Amino acid sequence: MRRAGVAVAAILAAAGVVIVGVHVLRRTSSLPTSEARTFLGTWSRFDGGAAGRLTTDPTAAAAAVTGMRDGLRVDTASFNAGRARRVSGGAEVAYTADLDVGGLGPWKYSGVLKFVRQHNRWVVAWSPATLQPALGADQHLARRRTWPARAQVLAADGAPLTSSVDVIAVGIEPDRVKDRAQTLAALQQQLAVDVAKLSAALDRPGLKPNAFVPVTTLAADRYQQVRPTLAPVPGVVFQRHASRVAVTPELGAHVVGRVGDVTAERLKALGPPYQAGDIVGLSGLESAFERQLAGRPSGEVDAVDGQGRTARVLIAFTGADPQPLKTTLLLGAQRSAEAALAGVAKPAAIVAVDAATGAVRAVVSTPVDQAFNRALAGRYPPGSTFKVVTSAALLGRGLTVDAPATCPPKRTVGGLTFSNFEGEAPGSIPFHEAFAISCNTAFVGLASSLPSSALTAAAQSFGFGERYSLPLPDAGGQFPTPADDAERAAAAIGQGRVLASPLHMATVAAAVASGAWRPPTLVDDGTSSVAMPPLASPVVDALRQLMLEVVRSGTGTPAAVPGQAVAGKTGTAEFGGGTPPATHAWFIGFRGSLAFSVLVEGGGVGGRVAAPIAARFLSGIR
Repeated sequence: MRRAGVAVAAILAAAGVVIVGVHVLRRTSSLPTSEARTFLGTWSRFDGGAAGRLTTDPTAAAAAVTGMRDGLRVDTASFNAGRARRVSGGAEVAYTADLDVGGLGPWKYSGVLKFVRQHNRWVVAWSPATLQPALGADQHLARRRTWPARAQVLAADGAPLTSSVDVIAVGIEPDRVKDRAQTLAALQQQLAVDVAKLSAALDRPGLKPNAFVPVTTLAADRYQQVRPTLAPVPGVVFQRHASRVAVTPELGAHVVGRVGDVTAERLKALGPPYQAGDIVGLSGLESAFERQLAGRPSGEVDAVDGQGRTARVLIAFTGADPQPLKTTLLLGAQRSAEAALAGVAKPAAIVAVDAATGAVRAVVSTPVDQAFNRALAGRYPPGSTFKVVTSAALLGRGLTVDAPATCPPKRTVGGLTFSNFEGEAPGSIPFHEAFAISCNTAFVGLASSLPSSALTAAAQSFGFGERYSLPLPDAGGQFPTPADDAERAAAAIGQGRVLASPLHMATVAAAVASGAWRPPTLVDDGTSSVAMPPLASPVVDALRQLMLEVVRSGTGTPAAVPGQAVAGKTGTAEFGGGTPPATHAWFIGFRGSLAFSVLVEGGGVGGRVAAPIAARFLSGIR
């Protein structure tokens, strides 16, 4: 029996089985294939604790894995394990890493997991080289990321429309606040902040006690005004830094826009390579052309020693240079338009357009602290400024400037009674005089003789119903087909359902100046907009004569500028249900190739309110 046992033992030993006492154990021949996959899985999730427990040094491994995620700001990571093989002292498994280094790009490399047996199981023999084979002892991964200097937004002549200035960020440091209600009340009183939103920001989960919770950003002069009141308030802190701003507040508010810390909503829309903390365009052209103006960041991932010194560059990411954005604006025209509206208490707008090209030269919308750009996106009844379009329809049907027109005090069409704004009733007068004094009843009567489609066709020839291709929100012009005689009569004098933005009415004036309507452009891409078919020359000549007379001797005389040939048309557009109705004040016109429109919301009479603003605007441009 003993010989038989020895023989069996020999056979088992040859088969790789060891006999210990009376127990029979199989000597391990397995390799750490599943262990490698498990470790790489925890690494891909950056679960430092779980990854660390699979290594010889759980604390160091956990810190390194999570440090890689946080230090490199890795967005996603995936790993593929190769075949395991035995080596002296253990085993190893090759792997490939595919990382998305947030804000920079993809990084692929190959590495090796070294395994040893510990407590009868395979574990990763931890060293910094486990994460990246180029890492030496006491080294870790770090990254550098730099955005290029943001490109300029330029005027049509190359003048910069942006500049760098010192601004002061006002914020709250939570651990310094003694009485939240007092702190919020002071900020609300001085800066008109939204207390509810600010409270929500202070209650955000995970907010560190010494965090800087932003409230608003102030120009240096405004900061000096509020500092004496806010500086003593516990919890209110200030941070000074350089910021990019438009050269005028109006451009910053409504056209060029502003830049600042990327918001969560903006970050979601932009996607890579943007990250929290980046400075981006938040409104206007700065936002619409963010990628062009910002370029792309460059950076690198480095092996860094314990003193923070770079031992070697592991990968370099090449950025992209930003490109300036050239607009069609002219700073002289813009500043003159802004000055012309200075002191106007009611909301107002001025738009100027180059008639020959459609290039927008100035855009002003006040008040500047309202985000809504009424100059481009506002919709208003154009009132008597639309009589330019109605006159084009009449002239195109054979009416002459000297043809008789009747201007009674009232006229009823389709059951709707129309009157002249100031009760004028000169009776029978030449058409050019009816245009100059803006007689509603004359135009209502003359328009009733037009074919039903004539007014619609004329409106279309002046761009009503056309869609613009501007990078900012716009409203254009709206001319719904009149449903009946009463609505057609109202449309003839720019009422009813006719609506237009100040920009669109500037293009109407531009069409008279150039002879054809062009859609407006705001960005200079080297081409001009494509014009509509030209208006008939006799019609254009007559319209120019009519609009010159308005300023020489009609309702638009306050728009006259000595030594300049200014042509225009006033408008007093009724809106709302008051008795009498409130009115918007309009004036549109042109001087040479510069066409423009002026609107004052609820301003009253166009000739008295809007026309003088036009004169101030033109006087400031030479």
